[in-house]
Amino acid sequence: MAPDLIPLAQAHCLPRKGSEHRLGEARLAELLPQVPGWELAENGQALLRTFRFDDYHRTIAFVNALAWIAHREDHHPDLGVHYDRAVVRFSTHDVGGLSENDFICAAKASALTEQ
Repeated sequence: MAPDLIPLAQAHCLPRKGSEHRLGEARLAELLPQVPGWELAENGQALLRTFRFDDYHRTIAFVNALAWIAHREDHHPDLGVHYDRAVVRFSTHDVGGLSENDFICAAKASALTEQ
């Protein structure tokens, strides 16, 4: 990454509507290594990661922190919430696949567990 670029976890989402904002394979290949632990799902239409925790309280604390980020960025994931894990899925419905917003929010979600 060039030194003048903002790391994904520090960037902010922008409104993105229309297929011109859907990321192509080359851009996906550039961004995916910047969000370790995340994988492309649904034929490259979504980003997916399972976050594991020791108990339900920690899982819900993560989900609540992620909800605050999603509200602030106005970009909301699909969540599967279980006793010891949260399955997080990002995709941008308004572009019909993945946008840079998905990678920004994935990086922010990962940062919650790295602190």
